[in-house]
Amino acid sequence: MVIKPKVRGFICTNAHPVGCAASVQEQIDYVKQQGALGDGPKNVLVLGCSTGYGLASRIVSAFGYGAKTLGVCFEKAPSDRKTGTAGWYNTAAFHQQAQQAGLYAKTLNGDAFSKEMKQQVIDTLKADMGKVDLVIYSLASPRRTDPETGEVYKSTLKPVGQAYKTKTYDTDKDLIHEVELEPANEEEIQNTIKVMGGEDWELWLQALADADLLADNCKTTAYTYIGKELTWPIYGQATIGKAKEDLDRAAAAIQTRHNDKAVKAYVSSLKALVTQASSAIPVMPLYISLIYKVMKEEGTHEGCIEQITGLFREKLLLENPQTDDMNRLRMDGKETNEATQAKIKALWDQVTQENFHTLSDYAGYHHEFLKLFGFDIPSVDYDADVNPLADW
Repeated sequence: MVIKPKVRGFICTNAHPVGCAASVQEQIDYVKQQGALGDGPKNVLVLGCSTGYGLASRIVSAFGYGAKTLGVCFEKAPSDRKTGTAGWYNTAAFHQQAQQAGLYAKTLNGDAFSKEMKQQVIDTLKADMGKVDLVIYSLASPRRTDPETGEVYKSTLKPVGQAYKTKTYDTDKDLIHEVELEPANEEEIQNTIKVMGGEDWELWLQALADADLLADNCKTTAYTYIGKELTWPIYGQATIGKAKEDLDRAAAAIQTRHNDKAVKAYVSSLKALVTQASSAIPVMPLYISLIYKVMKEEGTHEGCIEQITGLFREKLLLENPQTDDMNRLRMDGKETNEATQAKIKALWDQVTQENFHTLSDYAGYHHEFLKLFGFDIPSVDYDADVNPLADW
């Protein structure tokens, strides 16, 4: 079939297998170009492995350090008539490249929050890999089923304490407008913590420990975004922010609980990028369009693969990495420093419907959005007839 992007609101409902493969190849090539990255992990578990920062983590682990990787994701397979999800095609491309490079790679598709998936991972590790020395937690989901009670919790994107009115950009209507978000109630806050907080991260580490599958000196990290003044009302001082605070709690709890293995647990704060998750959050399409403009002009713009390569090499894998006062690893400094933020704030105050496309790098934002789904990649012929079927 000939596959063209079908965009509805902040999501694309299809994906291009050749384009996704090209994107994965581009990231692998970047890692290989960095040369030897030094000593690194041997057995890596990536929870949320199929897109964005999770996929980049898997690529860096495998092609930067030669690690065996086991991934967990929740993706939809293609059929003769419909494409699979981008994550499905990314994973198929990763497997193909890993096999050609002689690297062990296996992916389990299902609900990472469930006891059943934790058991599948344990069985696979025991059969194929043994103890893991790095666990990446990069899950992004709007809902979570509690594995003990079966109750389904749904996250909410709302401010905490008071209503919040701000500018946003509607990508569907090409429209700058004001949005007002009502404050979350206590139940919505707690539900968001249940979905996006650290409880499931803790459960994963405990399950691995109970199965004696944590290597001595194992490292683990969960990814987060902290941001600065412009995004704090929807991130830091909001339901998402409360969930992020719970990640800090979980990191400390994991280190304490698994001290016998000298486990090091960190929350890693990364820069704002176009992802399937960030596209859905009010304010972020406008904010990211502006930071792309500023950071590209400064020469500091980075994508997922650059951020994760830097995180592994400069912080995560070091014996005693530099952390902030909350023991987080910070890779967002090129975005959140005062000088860069001042430039972004100046543009934010100026931006209107009339000048948006001039003041921002929305073209860059839109390109990255389409690229998430394998589209708008120069090397790919989108008029060609392609087979939507792909397997792992």
